[in-house]
Amino acid sequence: MSSTTVDHSSLPAHSPPERSPSGTPPESPSGRRANPWLTLIAVAFGLFMVGLDGSVVSIANPEIGRDLHASTADLQWVTNSYLLALAAALILGGKLGDRFGRRTFYLVGVAGFTLASVAIGLAGSIEGVIAFRAVQGFFGALLMPNTLGLLRAAFPPRKFGMAVGVWAMVSSVSTALGPIVGGLLVEHVNWESVFYVNAPIGVLALVFSALVLPRSRNTAAARERFDLAGVVLLALGLLVVVFGVVKGEAWGWTSGGTLGAIGAGLVILLVFARYETRVAHPLLPMRLFRNPALAIGTVITALNFFVLLGVIFFVMLYLQNVRGFTPVQAGVRTLPLSLASVVASPLGAKLTERFGARLSMPLGMALQAAASFGMLGWGVHSSYAALWPPFVALGLGVGMVMAASSDAIVGNAPVGDAGVAGGLQATALQIGGALGTSVLVSLISGRVGATLPGELTSAGVPATVADGLSRAKDAVAMGMSPVDDGMPARLRSAVTEGSGQAFVNGVHTAALVTGVLCVLGAALAAAGVRRPAGSRDRH
Repeated sequence: MSSTTVDHSSLPAHSPPERSPSGTPPESPSGRRANPWLTLIAVAFGLFMVGLDGSVVSIANPEIGRDLHASTADLQWVTNSYLLALAAALILGGKLGDRFGRRTFYLVGVAGFTLASVAIGLAGSIEGVIAFRAVQGFFGALLMPNTLGLLRAAFPPRKFGMAVGVWAMVSSVSTALGPIVGGLLVEHVNWESVFYVNAPIGVLALVFSALVLPRSRNTAAARERFDLAGVVLLALGLLVVVFGVVKGEAWGWTSGGTLGAIGAGLVILLVFARYETRVAHPLLPMRLFRNPALAIGTVITALNFFVLLGVIFFVMLYLQNVRGFTPVQAGVRTLPLSLASVVASPLGAKLTERFGARLSMPLGMALQAAASFGMLGWGVHSSYAALWPPFVALGLGVGMVMAASSDAIVGNAPVGDAGVAGGLQATALQIGGALGTSVLVSLISGRVGATLPGELTSAGVPATVADGLSRAKDAVAMGMSPVDDGMPARLRSAVTEGSGQAFVNGVHTAALVTGVLCVLGAALAAAGVRRPAGSRDRH
């Protein structure tokens, strides 16, 4: 098996150190570089920055559109360019870290992500924002997988589960805090500040990480031939699949363009998988998937973020556009989700450590199913007492699954492949999030279109007016009512009521689908995951 070097004082004297880019040996291990908990704190800075950015941008998009005169399609590419670059390069980022140094590529990722964030704020045009978002996504792909790779190499097996629990907590909380932070910055500063906020976090992460992170890499991989063909095939396949997914809502899920793009991407990925079984030193060793816990953990990771990002997206539309809360008010009302994640991630890690992912992963999926089914009781005028219990259940479920699935993927991979496993986990996470947002928006849109005329007439809108307003279904699918200042007050009230009810109908459909998927995910995890016998030290 391949080996990994880490600057720990406990390593055998013959372990070869990672060399710096200049070829000189690294400094002698010091106490702080031998401390895995300092490694955890260091990677948490970078992880928090990326997680926050993933959800904070959705709050800034309306202001970006107004300030830069951007179309709806342009704003979609603000998100999609980042997502495409990130998804295409995550496994590559993990492989580069394994081969040339996880510390090195983590620091490069943090520096590049920080500079790209500042460049977005300074761009001054929508084209510049889109371009630098893609750059930001690429550097995020260097950063994210190496956070888990560094933890896998730094922590002994008996403590790795708890480290992953803290990692999952930071990831979940930063994502959930995005709407609150974004709302505060957009309301009280400007949209550029949403990106500038990464600068102080990034500088702090760079300084602290440079001081405490151990040097870590797979020394055997450094002598292997680099799988360039695998890099091209994987990046191309992921790009095409994710492109089809993000365009599915606009093109229609049964359209030739959507099906063709997703199908072509899957074919390329199948060719990649076949190629990887034949090459001597693969980019993504297919042998990893022989472990059922790792394979199922990958699926559950995708499902976890399908639910989290998809639900956060339509919940923020509901709170802001239907209920009329400001971004800050809406963010504050989702705080139970964030706080529950803080509790659930280390709890999930402890449960996984003691009983295995076979308990914690299905339990987390069951909690998310309960949250989704709880949303079926929401209405246009629901009190907050009906809103917060699903938020708590969702936060508990997401945090628990994040810890369990991360441990199942990275914890079941050999230490030498930790970066690749981290890249696999992050890729599943991003694709799941993209699918969640696109698929659930499409479901809401379809349900709104089917029920809007009936809901308008039921609310008191004349049938002829309701038929005309039904053409505004795209706006209603975003939670907005098609009213104007020229409408009589009674008609405005009826249109607002009917539009809100049509949107809630769409929310119910999306919640039902996520609930069923979570039940299926819980069954898959319970049936397929087994606690590995013996030691979990898979060197």
